[in-house]
Amino acid sequence: MIRTQRAHLNVEAQTHAGMSGKNNEDRYAVASFVTNAQDKTPVLFAVLADGIGGHRGGEVAAELAVNHIMQSIAKGDGKYSRHLIEDAVNEASEAIAAKSSTNEELNGMGSTCAIAWIIADKLYTGYVGDSRMYLMRGGRIQQMTIDHTWVQEAIEKGIITPEMAHDHPNVHVIRRYLGSPVPPDPDFRLTLFDGEGAHHPENNQGVKLLPNDVLLLCSDGLTDLVWNDEILEIVRSKSNLKEASRALVDLANERGGHDNITIVLISVPADYKPEVKKKNTDWLPWLLGGLAGVVVLVALASFVTFRLLRQDVNFSPTPAVSTMPLVTATPLPTLTPTLIPTNTIAPDVILPPQPTLTPWPTNTIAP
Repeated sequence: MIRTQRAHLNVEAQTHAGMSGKNNEDRYAVASFVTNAQDKTPVLFAVLADGIGGHRGGEVAAELAVNHIMQSIAKGDGKYSRHLIEDAVNEASEAIAAKSSTNEELNGMGSTCAIAWIIADKLYTGYVGDSRMYLMRGGRIQQMTIDHTWVQEAIEKGIITPEMAHDHPNVHVIRRYLGSPVPPDPDFRLTLFDGEGAHHPENNQGVKLLPNDVLLLCSDGLTDLVWNDEILEIVRSKSNLKEASRALVDLANERGGHDNITIVLISVPADYKPEVKKKNTDWLPWLLGGLAGVVVLVALASFVTFRLLRQDVNFSPTPAVSTMPLVTATPLPTLTPTLIPTNTIAPDVILPPQPTLTPWPTNTIAP
């Protein structure tokens, strides 16, 4: 892919350490691309990570997660691949585990991750842990991710109710994370409606985003303290994404701000229309030229054959009893066809070297 300076969708991001005095262990990156020099299909890729681990472990793990995942995707051809996300997450997880094993102060660190990959107007997701993604459409908000936590498993098994989850002592017990001894499987369930079942949401990958849709990636520092309907109301009531993101951070801090708060908002412009990819017609002149040459050659061969046949028709044979010598037929002239030049395939375009990927700034404290 080729990095671009301007995204085709509206983007705003905010991160805040919270009010507890702890280091900010959240990281995020957002980057825009086009597929290649010939195919200008726009691509937007966003990843958010929430670090786990004491001292500096959490922030180191989150940094490794964001950098490895973003760089892996940037090396691709811009076409969505579930395996590419799996490989990127596994690579990041192995890097975190390796770093953790070489430093006692970083021992046991890990990270969540939430990935949004938007190709033109098609949304693909992947995630590990309890960092969430929401889709706001019209007057409705939908949590698209399913937390990989103890309380979520308990809710699914009927042990506790969703209302009990917020205050449960195991609310932050993560069951799947990057840096674990066994690399985690990214979750590709993309829930658009409640009650879709365990496996059907995976079929929602590639869902078409509509004008005015808003996508939210966030760490649990927001969702622990701000309810879903409040998120929707704030986003709908603000005039732009910057005001909405600041209002969400402020509300979480007003209610205690016990954890880091990171928000990435992506909206589809009201007048957005995806560009239709033009078909490559570079081969058309070659095809037309070749067909014209074939037509000329066939016409020439037909003309020569016709003349020769006429000569045979005008020949009057001598009766067999005649004593005249037999007529020796004149040899047919050899037809030399006109050669048509072979089509030359244009050489592959050599793209310029890609600039080193610089993730969006992190650890920015909202004023």
